[in-house]
Amino acid sequence: MRGLGTVLNVVAILIGAGLGVLIGHRLPERTRRTVTDALGLVTLVIGGLNIVALKDDDYIAAVGSGGTLLVVLAALVIGGIVGSLLRIEDRLEAFGGWLQRTFVRGDGTQSRARFVEGFVDASLVFCIGPLAVLGSLSDGLGKGIDQLVLKSTLDGFASLAFAASLGWGVAASALSVGVWQGLLTVLGALLGSFMSAALIASLTVTGGVLLLGVGLRLLNIRQVPVGDLLPALIVAPILTAIIAAF
Repeated sequence: MRGLGTVLNVVAILIGAGLGVLIGHRLPERTRRTVTDALGLVTLVIGGLNIVALKDDDYIAAVGSGGTLLVVLAALVIGGIVGSLLRIEDRLEAFGGWLQRTFVRGDGTQSRARFVEGFVDASLVFCIGPLAVLGSLSDGLGKGIDQLVLKSTLDGFASLAFAASLGWGVAASALSVGVWQGLLTVLGALLGSFMSAALIASLTVTGGVLLLGVGLRLLNIRQVPVGDLLPALIVAPILTAIIAAF
């Protein structure tokens, strides 16, 4: 059944987040902060591994050895301009605040900020990356849900660790995952196999850079507006296709 992979992913995040909240209440603040730092470091590692796709042979053949990084840079600049004008980051935070006020008890600025942080950061981590995109497209194409099953397992453990530190906002990120991966699954079903290896590589590298930004946020080094950079994930494959056409 198409869409089953995303359903499993959403369930895994909800279960992991629920267990994380139960555990998190029993942990001191210092321990929760340490867990978040560990997640930040792992996110940096995953981002770095994705950036290795700069050396992908098909990507180099499409845009040239000197063009791989330039495509990603251009995509980030263009995507950042579009995203900042659309205020995507602010809208994500506002939506997270609405979810907190609607579904979760707890007053005070600190409680709201913690919920929004968990929602935004977890949504970015779970939605950015090749497994989210390729797994959903593969599901839509009817090629199986193996990639999304793997992602569901990883996200389940990650949501447990996130929620132990950041609370119920992490569970709310399941909504972002459901909508994003659901749309990609529908796109895969409607358009068929249209993503070449070069386009996938450009998307993977761009997603890797965004994950580095998420890692910096989790480590409290700098609050990179990763939400405003999300359009780069669309711009990078488009630029790659245009350059390859010429």
